[in-house]
Amino acid sequence: MTASKPIYHFQVGDRIEITSVELQDVMRRRLLDLGFVPGAVIEVVQKSPLGDPLAFKVFNTTIALRKEESSLIYGKKVYKEVV
Repeated sequence: MTASKPIYHFQVGDRIEITSVELQDVMRRRLLDLGFVPGAVIEVVQKSPLGDPLAFKVFNTTIALRKEESSLIYGKKVYKEVV
């Protein structure tokens, strides 16, 4: 079993199962509303040349997050297709 790590550590094309969201207050509520919830599977679709921001595919929507936010969302890599 792989350990959880911040989602900004993953590479383009990686599929990630979110394990926890450590953000607080309004930003936490926004990201939960957008689908960044524990158990959800997301995909890294793009990284900017300097690595910040990163774009994630969440339920067929592309959402860009800064390192500040993505460093507080933890997940583990999914190695097989989730149906």
